[in-house]
Amino acid sequence: MSPDLVLLSARLLDPGTGSLLPHTALAAGGDGRITHLGDDREIRALAGPATTVLDLKGAVVTAGFTDGHLHPVSGAERTMGVDLSACRDLADVRAALAGPAAALAPGAWLRGWGLDPNSFGDAPVAAASLGPVLDGVPALIDLFDGHSMLASARALEQAGVDGPRRFEQAAEIVCDEAGRPTGLLLEDAACELVEAVAPRPTGDELRARTAEVLREMAATGLTGGHAMDANGATLDILGALEGDGDLPLRLRVAPWCQPGADAEAVDGLVRQQGTGGRLWQVAGVKMFMDGTIDNGTAWLESPDCHGESRDAFWPDPDQYRRVVGALHRAGVPTATHAIGDAAVRHVLDSVERAQAETPAADGAPVRHRVEHIETVPDDTVPRFARLGVAASMQPTHCCEYTRADHTDNWSRRLGEERASRAFRCRDLWDAGARVVLGSDWPIAPYPPLGVMAGARHRRPGDLSRPPHGPEQALTPLRALRGITLNPAWAAGEEHMAGRLAVGYRADLTVLADNPLDVADADLAGLPVLLTVVAGRPTHRAAGI
Repeated sequence: MSPDLVLLSARLLDPGTGSLLPHTALAAGGDGRITHLGDDREIRALAGPATTVLDLKGAVVTAGFTDGHLHPVSGAERTMGVDLSACRDLADVRAALAGPAAALAPGAWLRGWGLDPNSFGDAPVAAASLGPVLDGVPALIDLFDGHSMLASARALEQAGVDGPRRFEQAAEIVCDEAGRPTGLLLEDAACELVEAVAPRPTGDELRARTAEVLREMAATGLTGGHAMDANGATLDILGALEGDGDLPLRLRVAPWCQPGADAEAVDGLVRQQGTGGRLWQVAGVKMFMDGTIDNGTAWLESPDCHGESRDAFWPDPDQYRRVVGALHRAGVPTATHAIGDAAVRHVLDSVERAQAETPAADGAPVRHRVEHIETVPDDTVPRFARLGVAASMQPTHCCEYTRADHTDNWSRRLGEERASRAFRCRDLWDAGARVVLGSDWPIAPYPPLGVMAGARHRRPGDLSRPPHGPEQALTPLRALRGITLNPAWAAGEEHMAGRLAVGYRADLTVLADNPLDVADADLAGLPVLLTVVAGRPTHRAAGI
């Protein structure tokens, strides 16, 4: 049978070896896997009338890029408002919001996203700090971390939020000394009070927006992603997009398990595993052990410099341990958001106990993950490799939201000692951990070349500024493996994904040059010429 796709005149870069293969062409079959590697003449001879044959003119083909942590559907919805991610001070924020606010129809809501608390400077992160631009306007603005929102006075009024409340999880309606809400809402339970009364896009609108986002992701070379939520209509949207032939990424989806989950809820998550379609599947469970350092909701072994970040997201951390144990016994991997040192330690303790209580059988091990790992002490680092826990990290968070001189909000809260052990990608790798790279989009931009570049140079978008923790930079080959081989390992799919070999998935990213040879500062701008998922082109640049 003739292959579906043939790529000729290529340089084939295998992340496993970091070397170019002694071949110039490959073929992929209808099952979406690589069927042949060879020279141009022998591979061209395999083509039939229906085969797509592409001459790459010396471009570099490597295993497809997989984002180890992103939120494609919920992110598509959250980014439908005003983009504030480029705002550097309050004047920028006010200017960005003023036009859209003035153009609103009477009673319409203003939405925004990507608001950086550093833009507030010494002013409190509060609706009043934005001045009169939100007067009388129901507005709800996502802060960049995805764990907090800023609601205007009118939005709070419509939601009936007029003072503090107690929640089952570590969430807060921030209030002033008189008990009046400032507009800052911390964590989901508090944010949902206002989100519940804010207008939402229709199902068709969200589906169209998700399709648009996924196409844009494919154009940056992404062939897949580990989607860390299955909230709302996520699974229905993915199923509908695939049914229409409009799903350009391979997605591994982890639904959430929140504090208070009982045995029935956990059993439901177990039953959901393995459901999905050809290109998407429910696999794993996402959990939270803390919030964020910027908001004072991380879980640190000693409080931050504001006296905050004292508590776990689960009011009863031992309940989290019991849920991890139940999922481990059922063979379900967990991916736990753990940013602070106490949170990371508790996750590793919980996994270690689960492994001791239920030793791995002869089959594939249950590969748990920790997400983010922003600050940890030396004794925590070697535990990842010892326990077989993947370290899922987002180097662009360090690049974009912290500063080398530690004058940013994140660093000031942590203090010098803990800010100096930020995002320890290299230390974890050197200790034998599997470091998986991702963006956490919409928290940070999703282009994978930018993620790899950040892992290599540790600098912000303004490359003239100094790097934060350059000793934690990854080599070019490690950065490539962090977005190809290691996501495959974390998913238990290293035997079928992340490399260029016969029988492996034909998920491919084609670049204008070898990313291992391109300078760190130039990597983010390297042209992506072709993206292939399961042997089907999902993005083609002009001339390909």
